[in-house]
Amino acid sequence: MGVQAVIFDWGGTLTPWHDIELDDMWRAICTGHLPAETVEKAAAALAGAELELWRRGTEEHRSATMDELFEIAGVEPTEALLDTHFEAWTPHTHTHPAVPGLFRTLRGRGIKIGVLSNTMCTRAWHERVFARDDVLDLLDGAVYSSEIPWTKPHAEAFRTAMDAVGATDPASCVFVGDRPYDDIHGAKAAGLRAVQIWHQTTLAFSRPGLTPPDAVIHDLGELLPHIERWAAA
Repeated sequence: MGVQAVIFDWGGTLTPWHDIELDDMWRAICTGHLPAETVEKAAAALAGAELELWRRGTEEHRSATMDELFEIAGVEPTEALLDTHFEAWTPHTHTHPAVPGLFRTLRGRGIKIGVLSNTMCTRAWHERVFARDDVLDLLDGAVYSSEIPWTKPHAEAFRTAMDAVGATDPASCVFVGDRPYDDIHGAKAAGLRAVQIWHQTTLAFSRPGLTPPDAVIHDLGELLPHIERWAAA
């Protein structure tokens, strides 16, 4: 069977997990771009819209976009505000330092590398992050839920990610993620192997009756031995 491809979740997997207060984040983003008297209302509307769209993705597996978020919140974003949005998220989007070496090792062994992220941000936004961290050219394919109708754990999201890297057999693909439901249960239901990255919020995102992972790691540096074992099978 071997391993044809390894597909990674993004936030909390390829990046460190950070707890974010959305109201504070949106307040910082809006300040300086909107009239002072409207900042609090706009920030609350944006945070509320984002939470609702994340709820929809989790419960209904329907994707969303930043354009939809701004429309629901009633805020017209400028290019300057969008630039501030990117900058505000920069401290939380740095790629794990083990990633470049891990990706090069996997590619050197003929294994395709993909990304499948539940996100409202555009492909250009994510590629700006990956290019900044010098890993964009190490990806064979990426799927962002903002471009497709579904979010993880919908099986079509995983199949689309397989298509993006040219993988044909789910049993020869490994998905690496931190969310027990979206990532692990979803990948297993779609026929992929799944590796759970365990961190302090893992239990908070769990629920009864989920399919367990094939392996559990606490850091991306622990992944390669599992891939090597499955590749040799």
